[in-house]
Amino acid sequence: MRESWLLALGFVGQAMFAGRFGVQWWASERQGRSVVPLSFWVLSVAGGVLMLGYALLRRDPVFVLGQAGGLVIYVRNLILIRRAMLEGGMPAAGA
Repeated sequence: MRESWLLALGFVGQAMFAGRFGVQWWASERQGRSVVPLSFWVLSVAGGVLMLGYALLRRDPVFVLGQAGGLVIYVRNLILIRRAMLEGGMPAAGA
């Protein structure tokens, strides 16, 4: 049972993480230019957290380090976007 639960966690995390590129592509097509929407970063964090949990449960130090490093970048981007929105420099829909 634990193995199937662990695989499900990994697959859900990977699907969220991979899905962010579909979101980015769709947003870019809608605007007719390359954009990185807020939802891209939210999916990056959500998928990254699930993948980090999967890596920790698998006790894979290489995977853990890679996911943890990525999470720092994703969270930092969300912080920068929030700051810009609070300062009025970026509309919520364009984030």
